[in-house]
Amino acid sequence: MKYNTFIGVDVSKLTIDAHLHLINLSKTFSNNEKGFASLLIWVKKYGKVPELTKLIICFEHTGMYSIKLAMYLNETNIAFAMLPALQIKQSIGIRRGKNDQIDAQRIAEYAWLHRETLQATVLPAKGILRLQSLLTLRNRLVCDRGGFEATWKEQNKALDDKEYKGMFQIYKSLVKNLTIQIKKLENQIKAVIESDEKIKVNYQLLTSIKCVGPILAANMIACTHNFTRFTNWRKFACYVGTAPFEHQSGTSIKGKTRVSSLSNRQVKKLIHLVAICACAYNPELKVYYKRRVSEGKNKMSTINIIRNKLIARMFAVVNRGSAYVDLMKYAA
Repeated sequence: MKYNTFIGVDVSKLTIDAHLHLINLSKTFSNNEKGFASLLIWVKKYGKVPELTKLIICFEHTGMYSIKLAMYLNETNIAFAMLPALQIKQSIGIRRGKNDQIDAQRIAEYAWLHRETLQATVLPAKGILRLQSLLTLRNRLVCDRGGFEATWKEQNKALDDKEYKGMFQIYKSLVKNLTIQIKKLENQIKAVIESDEKIKVNYQLLTSIKCVGPILAANMIACTHNFTRFTNWRKFACYVGTAPFEHQSGTSIKGKTRVSSLSNRQVKKLIHLVAICACAYNPELKVYYKRRVSEGKNKMSTINIIRNKLIARMFAVVNRGSAYVDLMKYAA
């Protein structure tokens, strides 16, 4: 659909700043349902938009602060685009000065300049949104537990056990409590997966692949919106940061092909850990890894190939609708 009215919105914790493109009009609203309703009334009045079907509201994806606006617009059938902040920043060139109203104006300008290719955002199902929140919290708790365990281990080597017994007991209690909470979160994640038949089926297909465990499967489902967000595995590999890109210019610059640092680092880390596990416990990939390394190939590039093989297999089993078949055990 072609849009003719573009609204840029800068989202903050308590307020949102909106800018009507071409009319050069800005206003601040509260970041709640009352403020969102006032925003639409203001747009109808000053934007001369009797119908909101050709209106699109653009704003940066700021996590918990922008999700309320996104859900409200989704429920009221207003087109909106949640855009990565880096994408907007890199597209507007050299700019000086910054405040919320200027940011809203720049977002509106970005939307208008890219009006031919701008795509409205489609929110995932509520189950996916809940799964994303639970996985985010789990990742935070796992990182906190790892930090406490590392500090406890190092201090235990350097300090006297008897003199610092009380402190070590606190470390032990913290690690134990975090482990309990992580287990509770994992049970909630499992319950969300079990409550949705489509998610449950894809989860079972993913875990049929050797070395792909429950956490990676859940993260893949959440990240890909149950495999509806990406049309093929190559696009996901680009998003997650495992796709290699050329680095050359003219005849003088011919760098090595390498992956980009712009990626979803959490999912990339999980895929990397699974790839390391596959090199040791997946018979087929273990043979492949050893053969390439024996031929003098770079170890990290080989692991990256295995990461992409795993991504391709995860997309394949979901698209095919059948569990992974290990052909190696049938080989003569």
